Amino acid sequence: MKFKKMKNIKTILIAITMMVSYGLNAQVGITTDGSNADPSAMLDVKSTEKGVLMPRMSQTEIGAITNPADGLTVYNTDDCKFYVYRDCSSNWTEVALGAGTITPTPTVPTVTNPTTGETWMDRNLGASQVATSYNDAAAYGDLYQWGRGADGHESRTSGTTSTNATTAVPNAGNSWDGLFITESDSPNDWLSPQDNTLWQGISGTNNPCPAGFRLANITELDTERASWATDNSAGAYGSPLKFTVGGFRMPNLNGMNLYEGSSGYYWSSTVYGVLSKTMLFNATSGNSYHEYRADAKSARCIKD
Repeated sequence: MKFKKMKNIKTILIAITMMVSYGLNAQVGITTDGSNADPSAMLDVKSTEKGVLMPRMSQTEIGAITNPADGLTVYNTDDCKFYVYRDCSSNWTEVALGAGTITPTPTVPTVTNPTTGETWMDRNLGASQVATSYNDAAAYGDLYQWGRGADGHESRTSGTTSTNATTAVPNAGNSWDGLFITESDSPNDWLSPQDNTLWQGISGTNNPCPAGFRLANITELDTERASWATDNSAGAYGSPLKFTVGGFRMPNLNGMNLYEGSSGYYWSSTVYGVLSKTMLFNATSGNSYHEYRADAKSARCIKD
């Protein structure tokens, strides 16, 4: 019992010491980098990951505050606005907000293959969910022509044009923006002249992946394929990445979608002469091959 009393006294003394220390310092710094409070501030809150939360109250609760201090600030959950109490007007005054907005960066759902150690998006680009079967249509996602940005052409039902793009960057008011570009002449590319620098790394032109992600190169895709239990569509779906058989669109058949539901085709960022490398698989086998860049195939992003 005596020991417990001494422990309580020690705790009180520590608390008093801290209070005196704060009183002498006259400043409080709440920081994530260990820095001191700015000399001009009584309270300095510093972080690059978190913000400061004002009390969140309904309008009724705000009105019920007794003798609010001049300058008291709260957030009204009824109309989603900030209010400050002003002695000079004896009321709560709305804090005017500008028209500018910041859209939060969406969280990218990921999956890590414990065998390869690589982290990927857990679904194909454009897919609405993680695959529940190897032929789950909701998990097929979009089909990209190699090196193109996300401008609408990647939709499985996008319209077509026979006009080759002459500039790689989309959404510039070009006649081909948002359309699947058909091509039957060598080198069977949607872009003229060809550009080997597209999709190269996280900062590569037209990288269609979310921030922090990029298209995998063929070595990374082959490494994933080597980790499958079986080198076919069953092994592809059985892997942590749950690859699907979304088929591809063919440029010399007016954008017809072929092999949807039976074969999977995934672009890599790797260039192979006038062609580019892709990973493919079906019910009996898997492989990597070089394909026409005007083909439209599935895309899966890897964390950089």
